[in-house]
Amino acid sequence: MRIGHGFDAHRLVEGRALILGGIRIPFERGALGHSDGDALAHAIADALLGAAALEDLGSRFPDTDARWKDADSMVLLAECAKAVRGAGFAIVNLDATIVVERPKLAPFIRRMRENIAACLAADASCVGVKAKSSEGMGYTGDGTGVAVHAVALLREAIT
Repeated sequence: MRIGHGFDAHRLVEGRALILGGIRIPFERGALGHSDGDALAHAIADALLGAAALEDLGSRFPDTDARWKDADSMVLLAECAKAVRGAGFAIVNLDATIVVERPKLAPFIRRMRENIAACLAADASCVGVKAKSSEGMGYTGDGTGVAVHAVALLREAIT
């Protein structure tokens, strides 16, 4: 068994879409990033890669490479999952916590879980996603940013 932790944070700005878990969330601000800024997909990707002791998301898809400008982060996540499987591991489960004051994400959580599971070729029962407020504290509490923590558990694939 192998465990990995992933973290990502993005500034929230006007003129960008807020995308989390491949879902476009109606909101007046979105995540500033080189790709589509999906912090949930990014944190999960790094948790998976870390558990497999593979290079991180930024090394695989650097923001200095124009090919990844506005990239769909779910495509990047699927590529990371493929690399993890290629390294001889199977995904047991993952859990992620989105920290943001607004918007409220409860209506979107089920669809995020389903999107992530489909992207990883996993069952949705193996994917946990929850949203938490930071009670007005810090960049996630004052509305200027979103942060995500994720953990992934892998096992050696049975051949």
